[in-house]
Amino acid sequence: MTTANAAVLRTAGAAPRIETVTIDAPRADEVLVEMRGVGICHTDMVMRDGHLPVPLPVVLGHEGSGVVRAVGSDVSDLMVGDHVVLSFMSCSHCPSCDEKAPAYCHSWVPLNFFGARADGSTALTDAGGAPVHSHVFGQSSFATHAVVNRRNAVKVSEDLPIELLGPLGCGIQTGAGAVLKACHVRAGSSVAVIGVGAVGLSAVMAAGIAGAGTIAAIDVNPARLDLAIELGATHVLRSGDDFAALAAEAGCPAGFDYIIDTTGIASLVNAAILALAPRGEIALVGAYAPGTEVRADTTHVMSAGRVIRGVVEGSADPQTFIPELIEYHRAGRFPFDRLVEWFRFDEISEAFAAAESGRVVKPILRF
Repeated sequence: MTTANAAVLRTAGAAPRIETVTIDAPRADEVLVEMRGVGICHTDMVMRDGHLPVPLPVVLGHEGSGVVRAVGSDVSDLMVGDHVVLSFMSCSHCPSCDEKAPAYCHSWVPLNFFGARADGSTALTDAGGAPVHSHVFGQSSFATHAVVNRRNAVKVSEDLPIELLGPLGCGIQTGAGAVLKACHVRAGSSVAVIGVGAVGLSAVMAAGIAGAGTIAAIDVNPARLDLAIELGATHVLRSGDDFAALAAEAGCPAGFDYIIDTTGIASLVNAAILALAPRGEIALVGAYAPGTEVRADTTHVMSAGRVIRGVVEGSADPQTFIPELIEYHRAGRFPFDRLVEWFRFDEISEAFAAAESGRVVKPILRF
């Protein structure tokens, strides 16, 4: 067992507080990771506030990165000292996993949101000996250490600062993957990104990698729009209800070939569908509240072959896509470090506030 400090959430809507917890030794298929950094994602806020319910008490955090400190007896592809990025959990044996589509694992929800291993056990106990839910997104990385299944851990090279890389495991891969893996954006095509936070700006950068001819960033935050231009957007547009007019303003009178919605706001999605070009595609990647309904005129969708696509984690396989993103970053084509501001672990409340206010795109807690 290992003693660690962890940010424990005991009441929905409250701030997590750092407590001393005990972590189980890794099981045969698990590894113990000492955290070096963990990003704060919008989904952490949604879970904290109870909009995506998780069992309490719980340790959140799902964009962790660090160094392997112990390995289970069945783990042969990771060693003590390896640098790893942690991503979501999948079962490895359902039809989706068999087809290298772990983001659509048939057990995705229980493995990532139920706060426990697949067998229902938790790896954490508090100072009084009571269980604390763990394994959120397979990791619960708002802690100095985490026990994770080896499938959660992506080995990466050691020439980049490991504390920077955690957000590749969720928000960054979600935006980039929506463009490169889910929609397979074509060179010369037009892409609109609604909401340019961490996910949206990652989509903007990925659209540049894909060779899109028009990259329109749509938001209400002038600072975010300025950053979008620096990261490759060809047009910046103030968000509104008339997306067809926005498409025309971006030089796409027939509509956008691809629209990436990161906002999770149904009214914006409904309006954006009307701005799709024939055979255009909209990818829904935002954190939509359960029960959110999107409405579309079926004639408008069917008559021109338009597509409404749900996207989880960028439709990515983290074991291959995270190294791919690192190579783009190394080549200067994917400067996601431009999104980051650093906070100490004990500044977790300040980091949440900075993200919620829009002042910081991607806070990372550094240990």
